[in-house]
Amino acid sequence: MKISIATDHGAFELKNKIKDYLESIGHEVTDFGCFSNESVDYPPIIAKAARAVSTGKCERGIVLCGSGIGASIVANKIKGIRCALVYAPELAKLSREHNNANMIALGGRFTDFDTAKELVDIFLTTEFQGGRHLRRVEQIMDLEKFL
Repeated sequence: MKISIATDHGAFELKNKIKDYLESIGHEVTDFGCFSNESVDYPPIIAKAARAVSTGKCERGIVLCGSGIGASIVANKIKGIRCALVYAPELAKLSREHNNANMIALGGRFTDFDTAKELVDIFLTTEFQGGRHLRRVEQIMDLEKFL
């Protein structure tokens, strides 16, 4: 699977560990930065990763920042993105099953690598249930018509 990934300085080390893990299990990862732990403004970096998903260059995306909140807000500003802030396995699962999330956000200051790996695995392997959830996802996406 082609996966975009991006972070700010607050989750730089966790991003690198996730990227290495994903590549080790055969995924193609496009890293949009940041590339050091020096302070950066994250919105342009996160937006690049989200645009890669919205245009189809990548199938899914993972964005990080210190809390995950800012990264999720930025990603969701990009048309076609449904990014869920996840911090528990059940949330990663529901983000896919019910909301067909195409991106997740993780908080680097609140998520250890083992947990991040579990959340990413669930996100990448869980299928969208469709059914009544499809109608709701379509309603969410229809909101973009008014932007």
